[in-house]
Amino acid sequence: MNPLLIILGPTASGKTHWANQVAARMNGEILSVDSRQVYRGMNVGTGKDLDEYIVDGRKIPYHLIDILDAGEKYNVNLFQKDFQTSFHDISSRGMVPVACGGTGFYFYALLKGHSYTDIPVDEKLRQKLEENSNEDLLVVFNNLPSSYQNLADTSTRKRLIRAIEISTFLQQNPEKEILLQTDLADIYNPIIFGLDPPAEIRRERISRRLDFRLKNGLIEEVESLLKSGINAEDLIYYGLEYKFVTQYLTGILSYNEMHTRLETEIHRFAKRQMTFFRKMEKDGILINWLDYNNTEEENIKRIITSYNSFIQNI
Repeated sequence: MNPLLIILGPTASGKTHWANQVAARMNGEILSVDSRQVYRGMNVGTGKDLDEYIVDGRKIPYHLIDILDAGEKYNVNLFQKDFQTSFHDISSRGMVPVACGGTGFYFYALLKGHSYTDIPVDEKLRQKLEENSNEDLLVVFNNLPSSYQNLADTSTRKRLIRAIEISTFLQQNPEKEILLQTDLADIYNPIIFGLDPPAEIRRERISRRLDFRLKNGLIEEVESLLKSGINAEDLIYYGLEYKFVTQYLTGILSYNEMHTRLETEIHRFAKRQMTFFRKMEKDGILINWLDYNNTEEENIKRIITSYNSFIQNI
């Protein structure tokens, strides 16, 4: 069974392009590690860039993209199961599984086995928390240290309340923390490469890409999702592009306010992604960072050569 090749990086780092170029030369298939690309009809805002999956006229097979309708719920437990199924399918056919994405928590779940979504809902706690402002909720969360502290997504009120719920459960049931942490690296035997463009390059790419998407279908995409019957709250839940464009279309923000706030939040999101990847390294996950001073061809050859050597040594 071929080991898992992982190519990760923050938004606008070029990881999709690189992963497909590598897959094309290695008889590989792409496994998307992105919490939003699983949804059909959410193409522009999630940056699926499906044209990148055609290399020299050949379509690179991909998995875990467009597997759910927008508005449906998906979580890390479902992702773990879907990923493992696709991984075994790819490997059983002698192909190279290439995981590509920027959702650090999903990568962490693949390699460390966290299953926090199994923690039950506490309706009484939720009702109590609803009385607090977002600022107060963040204080509550920060005063509940646990293994979930650095993993939690607190970008929306709903997610922040869920984070408090999980942290409260772990504080009350400390014996459960061990059960939620199982090293799964042996299943995939991964070799990991990371893309980390210099901050100024990343920022320029993010801003340029956002302008392009706003002019080429992002607003129309969100508008179409709203017209299809998905309520505004569900779209806002998906964050970033879907949150701010929905607020623009529903009259909460002006176009300029939407553009400015969205651009700022994407920059912050990219920084959080890199912080999470560094946290993964501190937790013992080896990431081989590629040198941006090298040419694309040099780095692609490094990935392929390292993967082949890795196979020979396992």
